[in-house]
Amino acid sequence: MPRTIFMNDHLVPEEEARISVFDHGLLYGDGVFEGLRSYSGRVFRLSDHLDRLWASARAICLDIPMSREQMSQAVLDTLAANQLEDGYIRLIVTRGAGTLGLDPNRCHNPQVIIIADTISLYPKEFYEQGLRIVTAATQRIQTAALSPRIKSLNYLNNIMAKLEGLQAGCVEALMLNHKGEVAECTGDNIFVIRGERMLTPPPDAGILEGITRAAVMELAAKEGIDCREATLTRHDLYTADECFLTGTAAEVIPVVEIDGRPIGEGTPGPITKILKDCFHSLVRQSV
Repeated sequence: MPRTIFMNDHLVPEEEARISVFDHGLLYGDGVFEGLRSYSGRVFRLSDHLDRLWASARAICLDIPMSREQMSQAVLDTLAANQLEDGYIRLIVTRGAGTLGLDPNRCHNPQVIIIADTISLYPKEFYEQGLRIVTAATQRIQTAALSPRIKSLNYLNNIMAKLEGLQAGCVEALMLNHKGEVAECTGDNIFVIRGERMLTPPPDAGILEGITRAAVMELAAKEGIDCREATLTRHDLYTADECFLTGTAAEVIPVVEIDGRPIGEGTPGPITKILKDCFHSLVRQSV
């Protein structure tokens, strides 16, 4: 089914959604984006996603050519135009068309693109039985080179790690930072359960601070689960009782094996199940 796309200030049919071949988003990955989910017609934590989008744009000196209120309405209009209740929204802002060369000052007319569609990242059985993942040799880019807190259009680092996972027969791969510490997976944040404590890498490990990650940490606190950020190594993952991933598209999904080593009993753990159920309840009752 052809989709309706929001381009800059109006909705257009999919076949009319075009950008210049000289757009620096295409030529150099110069731009930012957000992935959002809608549940029953309501966008989950839209304000938080817009906060992160504006922060990413500010970090790369990119002026978004519309207000937050206009962007919020554009997201809702795009969902409505595509008659989506439960959907996935990709919100993109590029530097705009320029010249062949890196100079962003030669670009003009930043492009705002909003795509709404359905998404199913993992098959249902993975949520029931858990994922197998491997550690990628590709490291997370050092924070001094490119801050992972900037959700930029340059995702080649993650794609290279994703390829390693796929070549190993896994749909996801773990990424370490330059110190050999656990950072995140190619598209998701990672958590482990050890005893009665839930742990996740801190921002300075080289992670994108996920919106779903934050929501799950809030849910854990409400459930009386001791959740904290901590530096983790692969040993901490191998010896964990439970492990799970979080992300806008993935939501909450258990991990039962890492690098051929079963995690806990090799099946989704009880705390993971509790948080998965809590998250599903949350997205249906809030925005």
